Amino acid sequence: MPGVATGTLAFLIIGGAGVGVLALALLGTELLHFGGADVDGPVSLETVAGFAGAFGFGAAIVNELIGGRTTGAVASAAAGGALAAVPVAWVAARLGRAARRMRTDATPTRNDLVGAVGLVVTPVPVNGYGEVRIRLAGQPVKLNARADQAIAVGTRIFVVEALSETSVHVEPY
Repeated sequence: MPGVATGTLAFLIIGGAGVGVLALALLGTELLHFGGADVDGPVSLETVAGFAGAFGFGAAIVNELIGGRTTGAVASAAAGGALAAVPVAWVAARLGRAARRMRTDATPTRNDLVGAVGLVVTPVPVNGYGEVRIRLAGQPVKLNARADQAIAVGTRIFVVEALSETSVHVEPY
């Protein structure tokens, strides 16, 4: 790049690498977890990556603003980059910690199928399986269904028993 100081280019490369690692870390990849989870130690990978990204880009900006062509100017630019990097690293650490500690709903089990109300989508014969659609945790779920009597398409049903995670015993509602 014409007109770009060598120090600026080096800082931009550091910043780009930091942002790339930060994106991977925040997306949940197990980057650099060779020994197992939580080998980051007291400083998380998100924190280090956020610091490196902000340091690189901040230092590149300062270097260009002061015309950093000397060693002293590049050192000043590095100090400016470090000033920019500290708050970004703190935010990255907080976001990473919040993402790891985020509460989620429990995974539905076959016991959650009992008591559900739904519709027959494929006729349920007396000695065979048909299909029903119910809502489980707010999501439509299609299941294989057995019944003690034949049930026609479109009939509302009630799940009496969960035979497995994908099949149920139903009665007309």
